[in-house]
Amino acid sequence: MERKFAEGLEIRVLEEKDLNQFNELLSYVFQITESDIEESGYADKREMIKSKKPILLYSKVFGWFDQDQLISQIAIYPCEVNIHGKQYKMGGITGVGTYPEYARQGLILELVKVALESMRAEKQWISYLYPYSIPYYRAKGWEIMSDKLSFSIRDTQLPKHVNVSGTVERHVVDHVDVIHVYQQFAEKNHGALSRTDFHWEEYWRYENEEERTAAVYYDASGVAKGVLFYWVAEEVFHVKEMFYLNQEARNGLWNFIGAHFSMVYRIEGDIYKNEPLSFLLEDSKIKETIEPYYMARIVDVEEFLKVFPFKSFKSSFHFVVSDPLAEWNRGVFGLRWDEETNQVEVLREAIGEAVHLDIQTLTCLLMNYRRAAYLSLVERIQTSKSTLRILEEIIPDNTPYFSDYF
Repeated sequence: MERKFAEGLEIRVLEEKDLNQFNELLSYVFQITESDIEESGYADKREMIKSKKPILLYSKVFGWFDQDQLISQIAIYPCEVNIHGKQYKMGGITGVGTYPEYARQGLILELVKVALESMRAEKQWISYLYPYSIPYYRAKGWEIMSDKLSFSIRDTQLPKHVNVSGTVERHVVDHVDVIHVYQQFAEKNHGALSRTDFHWEEYWRYENEEERTAAVYYDASGVAKGVLFYWVAEEVFHVKEMFYLNQEARNGLWNFIGAHFSMVYRIEGDIYKNEPLSFLLEDSKIKETIEPYYMARIVDVEEFLKVFPFKSFKSSFHFVVSDPLAEWNRGVFGLRWDEETNQVEVLREAIGEAVHLDIQTLTCLLMNYRRAAYLSLVERIQTSKSTLRILEEIIPDNTPYFSDYF
């Protein structure tokens, strides 16, 4: 795909021969330093660039070129995510950047439009990204979909030991049981990424995984039920991520953390659900910081709605959607329940009462980052009280979880 923007500038898909330019632009925009490279375990910059080669080959990267010089780029990272129990192909936006001398010429805006068209063609009905600027990506149709809660606990505030029937074993982070537990976890948790080997490599890319350990909880039958990624440094126990399939595993992993009582003064880590840890502790006066983490955007409203697992409803209604970039998302999307197929039918016509909202709010609503009643209260949705009740009833109430970074 090529689009002339100005004399001598064109958009094209990056190829393997563009790898060095891809990484140079990435390093410049995100200021990846030699110390960053060293801390992540790479021997030198050349090794890091080589390690990024699979991203270029695995992803679809569009770039603006001035003659043969790459000046601006955007990468679409192919993924699958769990949306309320349904698997969706997802386009992860990453590697977005422009050299400063080419800034403010609308290059990224054009690349985003091309990326949306590409994701639509690839049937990636939803897109995620990590925002360097929330207002910037909001203006292009993305909205916050998940939070990250960072916590700090003193050693004296650790939860009391809870008797559990299982045990914890320490393993390397790519142990087969680690992968298996996460697969089950991702299948049960709305918003979560289904990680392939490639996604696991990306998960650890800027960390030295040899210095990280996986603590795995096994139940009384010897079945792995929970995982904790951690490291201990300078008398601080660091939690990278904890995921588990039941509360027994959660308790077992916290028992394991508590066993380090004499070794550490503080426990620090992140939780990727808006689920305050303080409520679960006897001494709840801990430091917790909640901040928006990832953003999402529905790429194709009609196709996304066709697959979405709505609960059954009797009264038909229609969305009236506005979208700043994707013209195919603008207009009316009627929804009615088909009793024969036991699923929603999507029509491009007005049926029942109207729900007026923009693409950002529709994404927020269906990802369940905020409920319909709240979005109506803050005037992000305009509809009747009766239709608002329908939305409250038919959209699954699952908290989004996303812990990856790309």
